[in-house]
Amino acid sequence: MRKSFKTEINPSEEQKIKIRKTIGTCRFIYNFYLAHNKELYNNGEKFMSSNKFRVWLNNEYLPQHPEYSWIKEAYSKAVTQAVNNGQTAFTRFFNHESAFPNFKKKGRSDVKMYFVKNNPKDCRCERHRINIPSLGWVRIKEKGYIPTTKDGYVIKSGSVSIKADRFYVSVLVEIPDNKITDDPNEGIGIDLGLKEFIRKQRSLSRKYENLKKGESTQRANLQKQKRKVQKLHHKIDNIRTDYINKTIAEIVKTKPSYITIEDLNVKGMMKNRHLSKAVASQKFYEFRTKLQAKCREKGIELRVVDRWYPSSKTCHCCGAVKKDLKLSDRIFKCSCGYVEDRDFNAALNLRDVTTYEIA
Repeated sequence: MRKSFKTEINPSEEQKIKIRKTIGTCRFIYNFYLAHNKELYNNGEKFMSSNKFRVWLNNEYLPQHPEYSWIKEAYSKAVTQAVNNGQTAFTRFFNHESAFPNFKKKGRSDVKMYFVKNNPKDCRCERHRINIPSLGWVRIKEKGYIPTTKDGYVIKSGSVSIKADRFYVSVLVEIPDNKITDDPNEGIGIDLGLKEFIRKQRSLSRKYENLKKGESTQRANLQKQKRKVQKLHHKIDNIRTDYINKTIAEIVKTKPSYITIEDLNVKGMMKNRHLSKAVASQKFYEFRTKLQAKCREKGIELRVVDRWYPSSKTCHCCGAVKKDLKLSDRIFKCSCGYVEDRDFNAALNLRDVTTYEIA
């Protein structure tokens, strides 16, 4: 199976310059690809695929415009991936899955330097460093986090990104299946309540939120201030991601035979202007994606219950449905005498549900 790893790296100044140049070239090529196809469309000509664009760029455009020869100085696989990303964005637009692709803006868009393993010497990893094509050996800050080559793990591809002046590498590693061989415990249910999710994460990031508010009022040095705010946003984002990772780790540590979650209607919740910002920041999709990956890695069955299943309104004791239950009612009280925490009652119902899909 394949698993992704992301960690911070500490490149040299020379490597930082090369990374920034490559990412800048990728952003330029991506925008050029969008603009060129937009021009073709306005002229009534056919859409140009990523393959045809690269052929046209190398064989026709660059020979006629030597002032853009610096494009060839960047790592070719990264540039190719940038064009492929542009085609993917157009495909989503043509399939009515997203709006017309936006141009990438410097300092505002998440552009990455993609790399791939082409020969045995590429993408090697040791405990404290990783070999990245066109960069060479780059030091890893979190030593031992990425599985090493000497232990039989193979890095298939990856990318380098910059966020708040910090450098990161993400890699896709081929690893052997590591199924759980111990006797599993009974299954568990997880109720992803918005109110509880927000409360837990906000208690961790409140001090950084307050710092962000205070910093945003200063305008003495705009560029320095912008960098400070970016770092605070990045810090808050890391705290939320760390909370998700630790929560999933604690869940899997109990070795359940299965895990049941709700199929939350995140897209529907995003339409609610009172909830959209809170929902977007809580990373429900990231939680589900990471939980699904961890379950596959550990051989745990992940069950998904229909979003309309009334897990919170159903009494776990007698099965009666309390239709008048309000969001503000944090304690579930049934006429049969059953009294329990609302979220715990919902989790029990999810654990014991009999109708579900396997994710």
